[in-house]
Amino acid sequence: MDNYISQYKEGYFSPLAMMARLTEETGELAREVNHYYGEKPKKASEKENTIEEELGDIIFVIACFANSLEIDLSESFDMAMSKIETRDKDRWTRKY
Repeated sequence: MDNYISQYKEGYFSPLAMMARLTEETGELAREVNHYYGEKPKKASEKENTIEEELGDIIFVIACFANSLEIDLSESFDMAMSKIETRDKDRWTRKY
């Protein structure tokens, strides 16, 4: 990510701009999910995007956001999983 972004003078966007971008991309994902699984079919004039594309866009923005703030996403994910595994360990019915 840093190699890609460092090619450009502008560098990373500000945290506020990236939050806005993440919100925008999340809205686009919601729209695609609604088209595929909801009650709102696509118009014939609408571009054919996929949920896979929108998830990729979200991952890109999150990676940029984290890198710009010098946050290690692997550590963030590990912390989240630890919290979920502790907090929710008895919340769901296990298959085994």
